[in-house]
Amino acid sequence: MRRRVPRIGLSATLGDMAAAAEFLRPRGGPDVHVITSKAEGQELRLQLRGYLKTDPSQADEETAPSAVADIAAHLFRTLRGADNLVFTNSRSMVEELTDRLARLSARERVPDEFVPHHGALAKQIREEVEARLKDRARPVTAICTSTLEMGIDIGSVASVAQVGAPNAVAALRQRLGRAGRRGGPAILRVYVTEEEVTGDTAPQEQLREELVQTIAAVNLLLDRWCEPPESGGLHLSTLIQQVLSLIAQHGGVMPADAYRALCGQGPFHHVSTSMFGTLLRDLAAARLVRQESDGLLLHDEEGERLVNHYSFFAAFDSPVEFRLIGDGSPLGTYAPLAPPVPGMYLIFAGRRWRIVDVDERSRTIELTAASGGRPPGFVGTGAPVHDRIRQEMRAVYTSTDVPVYLDATAQRLLEEARKNFRLLRLHQDPVLTWGSGTVLFPFRGDTVMTTLTLALHHAGLPCTQEGLALTLPKTEPDKARAHLAALAGTPPPDPLALAALAPVKTIDRHDIHLRDTLATAAYAARRLDLPATWKTLHTF
Repeated sequence: MRRRVPRIGLSATLGDMAAAAEFLRPRGGPDVHVITSKAEGQELRLQLRGYLKTDPSQADEETAPSAVADIAAHLFRTLRGADNLVFTNSRSMVEELTDRLARLSARERVPDEFVPHHGALAKQIREEVEARLKDRARPVTAICTSTLEMGIDIGSVASVAQVGAPNAVAALRQRLGRAGRRGGPAILRVYVTEEEVTGDTAPQEQLREELVQTIAAVNLLLDRWCEPPESGGLHLSTLIQQVLSLIAQHGGVMPADAYRALCGQGPFHHVSTSMFGTLLRDLAAARLVRQESDGLLLHDEEGERLVNHYSFFAAFDSPVEFRLIGDGSPLGTYAPLAPPVPGMYLIFAGRRWRIVDVDERSRTIELTAASGGRPPGFVGTGAPVHDRIRQEMRAVYTSTDVPVYLDATAQRLLEEARKNFRLLRLHQDPVLTWGSGTVLFPFRGDTVMTTLTLALHHAGLPCTQEGLALTLPKTEPDKARAHLAALAGTPPPDPLALAALAPVKTIDRHDIHLRDTLATAAYAARRLDLPATWKTLHTF
């Protein structure tokens, strides 16, 4: 099967790149498998390295082996001496990798070239990293989240790395586009970790989802496909931001004028006057806005606080946060998953700290430099996986082709995934028995998976989504099939009835200010697809 490379100045086929691979001798050792193509003065190089996770309880010990330690060691050997970007799927991984790379630099007695960059860091720290990336006098590698994906001018870098499976092809393309400018090679390295498979490992975990999702994303990248722009959704969170911004801009606004500017003649034309009125009442209940006797809308107490906060013009979610002060200097913000306690240790801004004091009233955490710590857990979720990626994953499982850019471990993990896929007979039947329950493998994107999960709950059949699969506990396959067939034979329910079953409806930043009616409507419009789900039901 021949695949075309994406339009990033490249036009050779995957077969052409494979033929040239033997001539490439990149840093990092002979075990690195790279594909390369030279066209229009530019090269594309890809490699995917696989790792096995070890016991998490041993992960923080200095001498204990771990996948993260091995990834850090390879990044250290491969990237030093050049400007690079290393993208991760979480802020916690940014901090852990940066800390490990700093310790490796100290141990090897070389300058530390690795710096963190994510949205919770103080603006000054982020700007220092961005300035270092523009400065060609000193090499630097930024370990980052999507904050450096686009929109910030940092010039070109020598290479891009991705730690963890990419959730979207569009993001992978955007990140790769940061490298290979000015006629140099576009280099992408992807690092994927998988769990050891034992006799107790659940079916979905036997399929090496992280690895196969990465291969599927790369395949689609080479096929020049990426996710289309999102056209659905009410985007009420953005509308809330615009209402508050209008009030701030004009010192107040009449409801009719706000509706005319934003909805009637604006981008939110799908929002009716009655829905807009409900939105304003929700904002009043949340004390974001208040209305004067003449009808003028003004900021209320919470609205004033929100608009005057430095994070107001960021469009991403911003949960309750504490300011981190390290030895007198602001480091950034942190939304703790568990209550912070004096004496605890953590890693932040690429350094290790001990919590000295916590002020709940001012939401401030005082830190001092220390030798211990672990990365804090940050609030956040990944982007939904598109249908096309999951369908390509199924094609990878059923194929016998082995991508030339896989290292030896990734090749072995792919072989295991395909073997387990056949042993589970998923190429013949998407329904299988596991313990006392049933596991379904629709190979559909997260929108369909979410809709199907809620539809089964609505029909009285509880289930949970775990990546590729839906698990129906204490339900035999015959009973599951009967329920699925019955559901497929009935008209789809009201999407609002399904959305009402979702335990958490907050998706975007300001959704937290919506009361139940609008929160349910926004969730249904953004996260549910009943026609595609009912089509999927007929495949079981």
